[in-house]
Amino acid sequence: MTSSGSARTRWFRRYPAAGRPRARLVCLPHAGGTATFFHPWAGALGPEVEVLATRYPGRQERIAEPCATTMAELADPLAAELLPFLDVPVAFFGHSMGASLAYELALRLQPAHADRLAGLFVSSREAPHLVTPKEIHLGTDDELIAEVLRLGGADAALLADPGIRDIVLPSVRADFRIAGTYRAQTPHPVGCPVVAYAGDRDPGAGENEMKHWSEVAGHSFDMRVLPGGHFYLNAERDSLVSDIKRRLDEAVLAPS
Repeated sequence: MTSSGSARTRWFRRYPAAGRPRARLVCLPHAGGTATFFHPWAGALGPEVEVLATRYPGRQERIAEPCATTMAELADPLAAELLPFLDVPVAFFGHSMGASLAYELALRLQPAHADRLAGLFVSSREAPHLVTPKEIHLGTDDELIAEVLRLGGADAALLADPGIRDIVLPSVRADFRIAGTYRAQTPHPVGCPVVAYAGDRDPGAGENEMKHWSEVAGHSFDMRVLPGGHFYLNAERDSLVSDIKRRLDEAVLAPS
């Protein structure tokens, strides 16, 4: 398999390892989120792990591109874009909508590259076959903003500025459409370890909902509950990243 080397890609903001990477973590943002959400993760996973923060179309560097409106419109091109990066084991971390996308990517890569899938880390999102359909994307701008504020994401502050809101809101609406209309038909298992993370005060994807990710874990399953709501990972970032680092170290980087 060809090494990714210093390949440039519009789909990923790359945070390189100190030297040649021995593993990669692909980070998939929440609905309305951006690759820069994961900037603080750069270097936090150790010198041998490269972080690939996913750039969804319709925002930041890709603002001129149309937003995706279905899960397949994200998962299909992303799976193809990842092929050059499979010269080392790859794990996925997805938060909220990003957890569903992480699962779909693992399914797409699994048939030909199962040996390269090191882990599926999912956060604050119901199991793919149990996702509750939602129609918030069909609501008014005010209703959509109210939902973002209810969930408590750090990017909610952007919506307070009318000028920025007009730029940000289309991608938020498109992502909420993806999240609200996606549901896996069957709980197809992935052949890598699955770890679920939940905030203990998350109103919709807490411990009771996240435990059902075990039903798509064909290898092993574990769950960690941290203090906080839907965006527990803002305050608990260090604990979360430390836990992921430990699991990657044990699965991929530990001496054989």
